[in-house]
Amino acid sequence: MTKEIWKLTGGPRLGVNLDHVATIRQARRTIEPDPVWAGVFAELAGADVITIHLREDRRHIQDRDVRILRETVQVPLNLEMAIDAKIAEIAVEIAPQQVTLVPEKRAEVTTEGGLDVLGNLEAVRACCDQLSQAGIQVSLFIDPNERQIEAAHMLGVPAIELHTGRYADAPNAQQQLEELEAVQQAAQFAHERNLHVHVGHGLTYRNVHPIAAIPVVEELNIGHSLVARAVLVGMKQAVAEMKALILAASKP
Repeated sequence: MTKEIWKLTGGPRLGVNLDHVATIRQARRTIEPDPVWAGVFAELAGADVITIHLREDRRHIQDRDVRILRETVQVPLNLEMAIDAKIAEIAVEIAPQQVTLVPEKRAEVTTEGGLDVLGNLEAVRACCDQLSQAGIQVSLFIDPNERQIEAAHMLGVPAIELHTGRYADAPNAQQQLEELEAVQQAAQFAHERNLHVHVGHGLTYRNVHPIAAIPVVEELNIGHSLVARAVLVGMKQAVAEMKALILAASKP
């Protein structure tokens, strides 16, 4: 994926995260629902990016999913991964258009926060260099924190994804507003440093509007809420509804 592909063409992109389609499958260790099929329906409904997280413990997405999706979907594939040598080898072999580096803990239910780029600078740098040399664009999933954004900028990555979990999980309206302002300020700070700004984590049909309305946000990656709705109404309708909300929010 080149920076030209990342340019906006009518509103922020919707990245559909298919992890929890695979979660349902792995609950029974069966063959369905297949995230590859889900990727096809998501793309037909207007998904601009397909996102999957190949975790070290393989709790949901499996290696075959990554390989088949890379050959199947026509929109960019965004592979989320920890800084792990074996996963990096798979990424280099499969060559998704984008890799987003994320923190990972075996005991966590879901990703709990952003990657500490500043505290793991050399390890992040080495992984970024390995992926970049393979022609893969790298994004770093980080908290809306200026020091972390500066560290990402220093590494020369083209994009960051701001963790919106604290905004999504805010217990009341006042705290949610404060967390929204933190994301807004961080997004602008990153944009001023010529970083492409993506966002994700905990976004739902109810809370996505204010985030999608941030002018410099180029991509929103959404998984659990979208898949949860797809269980009830189907993947195509769930994706179309989310994309409509995002595009409506981004209009002046």
